[in-house]
Amino acid sequence: MADSSKTEKATPKKRRDERKKGNIFFSNDAVSVAVLLSGFFVLKLTVPGAIEAIYDFLQHCMELASEESPTNFVADLGDLFTSLLLAFLKAAGPVLAATVVAGVGVTFFQTKLLVSGELLKPKFSRINPLQGFKRLFSLRSVIEALKGLLKIGILLYIVFQFLSSVYLIFTKYLYTDLVTAATHMFDQLFQLVIQIAVAYIVLAGADIFYQWWDYERQIKMSKQEIKEEYKQTEGDPQIKGKIKEMQRKMAQSRMMQQVPNADVVIRNPTHFAVALRYRAEKDNAPVVLAKGQDELAARIVRTAMEHKVAVIENVPLARALYATTEINQEIPPELYNAVAEVLVYLYRLDSTKPKK
Repeated sequence: MADSSKTEKATPKKRRDERKKGNIFFSNDAVSVAVLLSGFFVLKLTVPGAIEAIYDFLQHCMELASEESPTNFVADLGDLFTSLLLAFLKAAGPVLAATVVAGVGVTFFQTKLLVSGELLKPKFSRINPLQGFKRLFSLRSVIEALKGLLKIGILLYIVFQFLSSVYLIFTKYLYTDLVTAATHMFDQLFQLVIQIAVAYIVLAGADIFYQWWDYERQIKMSKQEIKEEYKQTEGDPQIKGKIKEMQRKMAQSRMMQQVPNADVVIRNPTHFAVALRYRAEKDNAPVVLAKGQDELAARIVRTAMEHKVAVIENVPLARALYATTEINQEIPPELYNAVAEVLVYLYRLDSTKPKK
């Protein structure tokens, strides 16, 4: 019985994991019906040739048996074996090929060429008597037993009805030649097979539906299992938060290392600070090396002062730079003039300082 707590549909990951284990939705009845239909349809098409091949083989056997003194027993035996093999290939070869193709095709359609080593691994539960007893009286075993009884009952009923309607016809075959009798008998048997196949197709459809329902029932998950899977695939929220915090600190550390390379830090008194660099030989426009708010802004200003980087207070420009720029990116064109005025002021101030 399925766990009552498992009420949720299986996730895509759960389905992939079950497939790797070899646990897939599969209907043996669908394969059986495909093999049955393909075999008998091909047999109906090839029965004249099959009967002729068998007839030729029997005639060849009679010719060999009628020889009064066989000259070479070994050669005759080899010839007989070759004739038997050719007759078998002509009669049964197409049928065998059709059934193999049908069986492999339907199996492939259901399994998508699944190859799993999990099914070959030894498991104690397979030889555990207690587990075997549970499987014996499980819902699946009961359903399979009922399916078997239903198949046998339908088969016996159809065969009985068929024999009741044609047994008088079969007596007439005693007065006809072998090929005609065999052909007509096969036509009658083919009608029997069609009736059986139609009944089994209905059963196969019901089996496909049942196998799908049972498979979905078996792989259902509980809410706790879904939560655990989410943690495994997406990560524990607490761990993810810690990782993001570490990444943020590392990014800030790299950013702070660039502050000494800035030409100017533009700030408002306490809330924002943006460090800019401009090298005319390689920069098309001033580049943002660092930016921060509140405590981080104060750290940028302190680092700039420690390394004798100019710090300019400009409230609207500091706010605009902080809001519209990214680290290691050029400032937007609409701020060129305002930043240029700051840089020109600094260059003039630097040029007026007495040289040592």
